Amino acid sequence: MKPIYAHAAGALALSFTIAACVPAPDSTPAPEQVATATPPATPTPSAAPLPPPPVEANWIDRPQTAGTWRFSGSQAAFVERDSQGGPVAPSTPLFIMECNGNAVRLSTQMPRQGARAMAIRTETASRTLPLSPVSGSAEPAFAFTDLQPRDPLLDAMALTRGRFAVEVQGAPSLYLPAWAEVTRVIEDCRR
Repeated sequence: MKPIYAHAAGALALSFTIAACVPAPDSTPAPEQVATATPPATPTPSAAPLPPPPVEANWIDRPQTAGTWRFSGSQAAFVERDSQGGPVAPSTPLFIMECNGNAVRLSTQMPRQGARAMAIRTETASRTLPLSPVSGSAEPAFAFTDLQPRDPLLDAMALTRGRFAVEVQGAPSLYLPAWAEVTRVIEDCRR
């Protein structure tokens, strides 16, 4: 063994020997626990209901409106359905898309106070459109707006991430699925 390793080994052995000779520190006893009386629990009034969960900041994360699209002629109507999946009687459409001559007409139920605008929101586009009341319509009253068949908003409605939103002041917002019926009305009107 080289002399330098012998000296290192000796120093290491000496360190362990000295460490073994040092007595362990006296352990101090833990302080005694003094028993204190805990105050009796006061009965709490019935727990207040929890606040509702926060509303998603992004409209696309909100639940889809319960309903289904129905296609007839040149019209697609979104009809509400009940919890069992059947149509709600009477099945008055919540939203209608139809080819009306050289325009795509978007119609929705109008609240009693007579809203004047409808906002359409998609993944890539949003626009507020003026509403015109449908003359002579029974309850519920409907209002409409017309778009040119090649309007980019229509493409955005058909190609959005699964759904688009229809918002009218004073009425519940609709979160409608972008099913094939939407595209069919648009394509039929473009011919």
